[in-house]
Amino acid sequence: MKVAINKLPLPTIIDDCTLSSFVPAIMAILELVSVAALGVLVGLFLFNINSKREEQRQLDNAFYQLIESQDGEISLIQLAALARVSADVAQEYLDRQAGVFAAIPEFDQDGNTFYRFPRLRLPKQFPERSPNQDW
Repeated sequence: MKVAINKLPLPTIIDDCTLSSFVPAIMAILELVSVAALGVLVGLFLFNINSKREEQRQLDNAFYQLIESQDGEISLIQLAALARVSADVAQEYLDRQAGVFAAIPEFDQDGNTFYRFPRLRLPKQFPERSPNQDW
């Protein structure tokens, strides 16, 4: 036995009045989504800037601590470990500092590279710093 299903005709023409009533709602939703996306992007940008500043501070502190404690000799692994950054980031930092301070790359008997920076000679007027103190 066949059951007859009434097929309703689908509207083929959208009434202009119906469409125009949805446009403000659609525009409001798109505007809300755009503002939310912009807020997320700004938040990520600010987070990235803050992370870079913190990383730079860690590198600066570790660099000057090593300069002082290692008598001007710094290896990549020492800087990366003390600053807690990746080797690539530490290498870029060391290369920049080597250019600024005219450091000389040297090799030890095992073939490891280290940089020899000018010795840090603080004038007597500066107080002694503790190893954990920020520069």
